[in-house]
Amino acid sequence: MASFLAKALGRRHDDGVATVAVVLAAGAGSRFQGDTHKLLAPFRSTTVIDIVLDNVERAGFDHVIVVTGAADIPADLLDRPGFQVVPNPRWADGQATSLQTALAAADALGADAVVVGLGDQPLVTTECWQRVAAGRGPITVATYDGERGNPVRLERSVWPMLPSEGDVGARHVLGQHPELISEVACEGSSADIDTQEDLDQWN
Repeated sequence: MASFLAKALGRRHDDGVATVAVVLAAGAGSRFQGDTHKLLAPFRSTTVIDIVLDNVERAGFDHVIVVTGAADIPADLLDRPGFQVVPNPRWADGQATSLQTALAAADALGADAVVVGLGDQPLVTTECWQRVAAGRGPITVATYDGERGNPVRLERSVWPMLPSEGDVGARHVLGQHPELISEVACEGSSADIDTQEDLDQWN
């Protein structure tokens, strides 16, 4: 896997980018009743979003696109080599707009594929990011104990199938096109930190 992973994360011979990581971190997090936005909530000696960014940074992508919106994420957390911060002014219209914002940025980089994860899933490991990035086929999805979760690798050929409106991501494409999907077993969890109870459970 190591040699294929290096190729997947690196540059193509024509200077285009093979695979770009995407972290969607734009939503309001309205179910979280803590003192701050859920992405900035204290988690295991740091914050939820900091752990997510650390894990994806260690995965070795040349480029990481972070889509921001409702949360005022400190600039120092986002100032990392290869990271591109892309604000989504339409974040309140749902996750689909953040995904499309990311795809536009990836397209500008000349990417062949994106590996999409969420900013509120700090238990997705660095190894899982790498394993999904090394997947083959139009769609590669992480599984945890047999259950599908994030991140998801989406080749350019499926981007036109993805929603442009609503609070949905790639889920409906997975349901409509099972023939395009391959699965990669991962350790960890893609559990969302949506509520204070979630935070307490995993902290």
